[in-house]
Amino acid sequence: MSNILAGLFEHHSDYKKLENDLENSGFPSSDYIIYLNSDMSDAQYLASVAVKDSNQADSARSIFTQNAVIKTYLFENMSIDQANYDTIKKYIDARNKAEIHNSPDIKIKTASDGMNSEVKF
Repeated sequence: MSNILAGLFEHHSDYKKLENDLENSGFPSSDYIIYLNSDMSDAQYLASVAVKDSNQADSARSIFTQNAVIKTYLFENMSIDQANYDTIKKYIDARNKAEIHNSPDIKIKTASDGMNSEVKF
């Protein structure tokens, strides 16, 4: 069974260029899906590519990077037939919730020369 490499793309990127780049790199149209939002022409979009090995995954990831990908996700043991929009979105949402995000720098305030617990009244 193949793996699925999914990517979320920037608003300004062109999905037609992504399609051309994938096909020029040897991915047939049956091995990828581009999910578009029909409401807005300049919205973000999602793409999934079936990859069989790490070389194909690296090639697809490189194409994604050239086409302004925001983030990529690799789903193992999934075929392109299982990669419908709802399933991919559910897995991406679950991974994002489980991911530990970077927290901002925390400044720890140390004790000063002010009052402490040894103050007598």
